[in-house]
Amino acid sequence: MIAHVNGTVSQVGGTWVVLDLGGFGVRALATPATVAAVTVGESASLHTSLVVREDSLTLYGFTDADERDAFELVQTASGIGPKLAQAIVSVLPPDELRTAIMTENLVALCKVPGIGRKGAQKMVIELKDKVNALGAIPALSTTGAARPAADEWREQVASGLESLGWSAKDAAAAVEGVAPLREQDPALGIGELMRAALRSLAR
Repeated sequence: MIAHVNGTVSQVGGTWVVLDLGGFGVRALATPATVAAVTVGESASLHTSLVVREDSLTLYGFTDADERDAFELVQTASGIGPKLAQAIVSVLPPDELRTAIMTENLVALCKVPGIGRKGAQKMVIELKDKVNALGAIPALSTTGAARPAADEWREQVASGLESLGWSAKDAAAAVEGVAPLREQDPALGIGELMRAALRSLAR
């Protein structure tokens, strides 16, 4: 099991980060919160979860250990794989996820693409006794976050949202919804734009 990796951030996308480990590039799938917290050209440490399948090895990276723990926890519920787990922790940070499950807030859980009412009820039943271990996610610094040029951010955000389970139509609408933020502040990084798009979709 790979518990964590340390290296220099060489690339970022809407839902992934590449770390250079002494000339060896490791790509880890990541949440918008993690993408927003790293800076291209600077060192970063990611808490990781390695998902092993017969035909693939996929590394998921998180700047916050609680987010990694939440990602692994929700996969203990039946019917939830790593892709859906990534969507869950992207929409609901650990503290919000814990609250939603403890209070049986099905509306909040159903904001995640791919989670219907029955799936949300199943999560509550199967995880309610386990979520107390999750801590609150701290505020992440976005100083110096990766800043995509021109309209490149549109494609990255749309692609990231689609990979988390939203339709191309919903992703495109969310991109248009956050476009004014980008116009007001061209320095906004891809992670912050993704988080803003997620907030608009989760309303």
